Amino acid sequence: MLLEQHVRFVCLYSATNNYAVVKQRMVLEFGGSGPSVLTIARINTKFDISSTVLQAKGVGSCTSRKGFNGACSIHEYNGGFSGQNVRFKMTSVCGHVMTLDFIGKYNNWDKVDPAELFSKAPTEKKEANPKLNMVKFLQAEARGCDYVVLWLDCDKEGENICFEVLEAIMPVLNKSYANEKTIFRAKFSSITDTDICNAMNRLGEPNRNEALSVDARQELDLRIGCAFTRFQTKYFQGKYGNLDSSLISFGPCQTPTLGFCVERHDKIQSFKPEPYWIIQAKVSKGKEVALTLDWDRVRVFDREVGQMFLNIVKTAREAKVESVIKKEKAKQRPLALNTVEMLRVASSALGMGPQHTMQVAERLYTQGYISYPRTETTHYPENFDLKAALRQQANNPFWSESVKALLSEGINRPRKGNDAGDHPPITPMRSATESELGSDGWRLYEYITRHFIATVSYDCKYLQTSIAFSISSENFTCTGKTLLSSGFTEVMPWQSIAKEESLPSCERGEVFVLDEVKLLEKQTNPPDYLTEAELISLMEKHGIGTDASIPVHINNICQRNYVTVESGRRLKPTNLGIVLVHGYYKIDAELVLPTIRSAVEKQLNLIAQGKANFKQVLQFTLDIFKRKFHYFVDSIAGLDELMEVSFSPIAATGKPLSRCGKCHRFMKYIQAKPSRLHCSHCDETYSLPQNGAIKLFKELRCPLDEFELVLWSSGSRGKSYPLCPYCYSNPPFRDMKKGMGCNECTHPTCQHSLNNLGIGQCVECEHGVMTFDTTSGPKWKMACNKCNVVVHFFENAHKVRVSSDCCESCEASLVIVDFNKAKSPLPGDETQHTGCVFCDPVFQDLVELKHAAMKHPMHRGGQGRRQGRGRGRGRRPGGRGGLKKPKDKMAALAAYFV
Repeated sequence: MLLEQHVRFVCLYSATNNYAVVKQRMVLEFGGSGPSVLTIARINTKFDISSTVLQAKGVGSCTSRKGFNGACSIHEYNGGFSGQNVRFKMTSVCGHVMTLDFIGKYNNWDKVDPAELFSKAPTEKKEANPKLNMVKFLQAEARGCDYVVLWLDCDKEGENICFEVLEAIMPVLNKSYANEKTIFRAKFSSITDTDICNAMNRLGEPNRNEALSVDARQELDLRIGCAFTRFQTKYFQGKYGNLDSSLISFGPCQTPTLGFCVERHDKIQSFKPEPYWIIQAKVSKGKEVALTLDWDRVRVFDREVGQMFLNIVKTAREAKVESVIKKEKAKQRPLALNTVEMLRVASSALGMGPQHTMQVAERLYTQGYISYPRTETTHYPENFDLKAALRQQANNPFWSESVKALLSEGINRPRKGNDAGDHPPITPMRSATESELGSDGWRLYEYITRHFIATVSYDCKYLQTSIAFSISSENFTCTGKTLLSSGFTEVMPWQSIAKEESLPSCERGEVFVLDEVKLLEKQTNPPDYLTEAELISLMEKHGIGTDASIPVHINNICQRNYVTVESGRRLKPTNLGIVLVHGYYKIDAELVLPTIRSAVEKQLNLIAQGKANFKQVLQFTLDIFKRKFHYFVDSIAGLDELMEVSFSPIAATGKPLSRCGKCHRFMKYIQAKPSRLHCSHCDETYSLPQNGAIKLFKELRCPLDEFELVLWSSGSRGKSYPLCPYCYSNPPFRDMKKGMGCNECTHPTCQHSLNNLGIGQCVECEHGVMTFDTTSGPKWKMACNKCNVVVHFFENAHKVRVSSDCCESCEASLVIVDFNKAKSPLPGDETQHTGCVFCDPVFQDLVELKHAAMKHPMHRGGQGRRQGRGRGRGRRPGGRGGLKKPKDKMAALAAYFV
């Protein structure tokens, strides 16, 4: 069974150890006489690794089913393992099972001193995606198994996920006998029959040290990043209104990455152009094309000196050939492809950003088209079957001739590159067409394939001819190239030798006519802004990030509005990015220089190699950054001085919108990220929902605090709801949290609260309630107050209200609908009807579901697992009481919303 998203499969093996009682259990469970095995490996939409394993093991068909979490499939089949007949069970995880975070109270920005995050704040592992119930799912599938085989990505992150899986399932696995080995790790670099089979025959163990190095990086980034980010975000967003960034983030890798961009910007700004002069001469022989000669002195920075040399050259009418040097040279084929080079080329030549490139490469890998795309190695191992990979491309019309020629004449062994000890270079594993891969997928695949063919091709050979001329007492040179053998440039034509680079034949002593000579004035040019390719090179050179994390860091500085991507994928720092980096330099240059992070990366690599202690490295690094943080806080005035020059005070930003409930003066609406309201009289700032439009809501006031309500809207096709600016930041009731609008407020009498406008349980999500949007007429709608589900109903109705009565079947609130007589769709020329949106057949054709993933069991026509839960699931809106328990689920909804 194929999944619709990137997942990692886990292979858990369950065997009987030939004990009678276990054997009997396996017979009862699987109806066979052998043990059982559960496997976990990596998969994607179009390529099912389970089928590859089945073929590799020579077993028959398998049975498949969907896991109870709705995201992971389980495949079961019989096969052989360790000389036994076993029952295999294969299932999956979706990325990291767990994520690191602070315990609850330390996630409150208002109540926790950021300095406490370095040591006092305890951390805990939480489920990365609680909705998937991944831990319970893995435990359910692993229960009673004896062996585990892990097929996660073969890098440090993959090793870390291995131990996350093991931590979840170890309590439910059968205990081993006599210290028998029960945990296995499959090592592979591509998803092909050969690689899968070889991995099964050479199972190893998960690497604890590599997993610990990831744990250390996660904790360092969490503690350091959160401490600095929380402090400077609160400090500056409370003072300035036009920062245009919802988060003023700091990251141990992100900030040096930004530093490279700002450093180039500073060089551009400080650059002073300087004029210089060159002498350009053109000569010819007979009817042949004129040659442009290069002056041996190159250039002079004094015009009078240049004029003097020009006058000397002008005294001559011909140019004499002093020497002709011909030398055969070779343009080397490229080294085998690693991740960094792929990212560089994708950005500079294909116009694809690093983050997008890795996503495309990841998809190509999981579909079996290329080998593992995260590697630092540029050297093929001796046992790598280059010919087999090349044969896969023999019938591709784009390069079949070159491939067939190499196979018949013999391939050239690739150049010796760097062996980082991780994975082989990125290699195409099977042939593909553009229709299979799509536009970006094909462009990246085509480059990877052409690069691979080039690595086993021969060097490009050419004849370089250099002709030295003398004109009067000045010397000039002309250089040209003549192609001898195209070699690898047949498949990489953009690197071929241009035809116009060839020169006419001549000998020493020949004379050319001097056609033209002139003095040209030019000026030195500043460097351009860094391209993504250049930034990637700098990050690799200075050890900032890894081949896997480099795209993430570049993407982060773009998302934070620290840099913008200009034409040619050049990274231009914004005002905010420039000021931050200059401020860091002013306070503590090591916060932005690559040196300290590079040193940390080396320590993390030592942990992975087992040469450094996890706890000691963690504590030592945190102590350093804790001291730096305290000094940064004490010296923040230095950065603030730069901010004052570049940004406007929050009181001078924005436009008046709604009245403050405390002083009854107008508060200003600040549209720049993060959008918020500010009362300059009270000197208070109030948060607002992001990524939508804000306007005044009929000048109505909150009954609790007298603040004027505002209306947030995501657009005419989305949802909207009113909110009180004060309640949004200061929840008035115990059952409310920060960031809740009126559609989640449990006020017992307010006409805009959930109590009066809540209708019933969301048709998609677990905890949401569909609430009526009173502002949506005449295209009326209700929307979930948790997710993005929107239900349009009763278009052109004159009036729609939510009744205090409930549906007897599902306990959703009834809706009263009034139509104009001329437009009434109601039977019998009725103009008013009261009924349940979900159950009433009169309303059946007047309801339309929008903006939903349509994954609820009811919309698939199935029974699902939510038996007994209807529209009014939870509690009826009422004060703090909420929604009542429903009586049963309305299966008729499938007809209404499918």
